Amino acid sequence: MDTLKESPSPCSSRHNSPRPAPCEMPATVGIEAVLDQLKIKAMKMGFEFNIMVVGQSGLGKSTMVNTLFKSKVWKSALPGPGVPTPQTLQLHSVSHVIEEKGLKLKLTVTDTPGFGDQINNDKCWEPILGYINEQYEQYLQEEILITRQRHIPDTRVHCCVYFVPPTGHCLRPLDIEFLQRLCQTVNVVPVIARADSLTIEEREAFRSRIQKDLKSHCIDVYPQKRFDEDPNDKILNSKIRERIPFAVVGADQEHVVNGRCVLGRKTNWGIIEVENMAHCEFPLLRDLLIRSHLQDLKDITHNIHYENYRVVRLNESHQLPRGPGWVNLAPVSLASTSAGQVTTSGPSKAHKRAQEEPKYEF
Repeated sequence: MDTLKESPSPCSSRHNSPRPAPCEMPATVGIEAVLDQLKIKAMKMGFEFNIMVVGQSGLGKSTMVNTLFKSKVWKSALPGPGVPTPQTLQLHSVSHVIEEKGLKLKLTVTDTPGFGDQINNDKCWEPILGYINEQYEQYLQEEILITRQRHIPDTRVHCCVYFVPPTGHCLRPLDIEFLQRLCQTVNVVPVIARADSLTIEEREAFRSRIQKDLKSHCIDVYPQKRFDEDPNDKILNSKIRERIPFAVVGADQEHVVNGRCVLGRKTNWGIIEVENMAHCEFPLLRDLLIRSHLQDLKDITHNIHYENYRVVRLNESHQLPRGPGWVNLAPVSLASTSAGQVTTSGPSKAHKRAQEEPKYEF
């Protein structure tokens, strides 16, 4: 039998012919253009940032806010010699639009005049906690509407700067009692006010005592250690936690020092430069609130503190339908009813822990 010879395949000749050069794919697909899109959108919409300052009168809260944002955001309203001290704590808010290089920031500052100024300061924190929860409630009521706004106005407090008087001793019982409640509801950044009244040695000893008090009373100030996820964030936040509370000095007047114009306070011993780390730690506070952690403050407010409030409120609603995804949330009167008492805690098991913690009225 003759051996069958395979006929050459039509495709076999291709192996002998030179191969065409493969198509070269572009190195990138243009994903980085998303950053440009986000930047353009941010430039159009701008940002919202809401900050609250808490502390006794005369600690330089208004001056500090003006120094932070280099604008006359708030005018100091210290009572005159013959003006009596207000008998009740009143919250005042003011909004100011700051524009820098085409980017607009709508800044809302809430002051708490009268806090800690009374002889009897029992439960003087209730109006502050009530105001913070009221902003959560307003956002929640807008969010659960069937037809809601495309952009819900955000009046929630993103950060509370707590001014500790420079006593040089330790935290007062009022500070401890209030901070324990405040840290469950909002991001808190404590600072040592008027730090120029303390020597460097006194300042460091005072900071060490405050850190010890915060740890012993389980007061979790910002940046919270349990929220550190990225390794780089852990390193940065660890360095910040070592310096908290920041020793700050506020000033809104410029002076000439060695031929250069600086922001500072003039004393008989010289000029205290607020942006000089050798004089105070104002640059650390500014970097934390604006340059490095502003968006993180807003994210934790929305994803942790507001979410805890939302979970508690939904569980307190009168009717929980059987179908998933819909909740009939009964409106709450913030002024006349105590049915809306809430408290918030950590990001997990919010409702269970909220029932164990003391309740606060709106």
